[in-house]
Amino acid sequence: MYDRNKKGGDNIEIKLIGSNCSNGMKLKRELKRALEKEEVDVRLTELNNEKEKRKYNIQNTPALIMNDAIVSQGKVLSEREISKLITQNLYSNAA
Repeated sequence: MYDRNKKGGDNIEIKLIGSNCSNGMKLKRELKRALEKEEVDVRLTELNNEKEKRKYNIQNTPALIMNDAIVSQGKVLSEREISKLITQNLYSNAA
């Protein structure tokens, strides 16, 4: 679990499924880099079991879930791509 508290009011729950595989480790590294630059409240949970994969119907790992919506699966996103997803998620939550 990783909690990052910077701005009040902005809050994103991020789940990383498959962080124990090589691509999952790469995605986790890029995710943490993006989180260091973003000024939002983030709750990061790593899920590495088959039950969670089935719950979210994940076909390919690693997978990234933001506020219970699958935003990526089966690829390693760059820091820039992750930052863009975080920003989009903030604006969609504000509406």
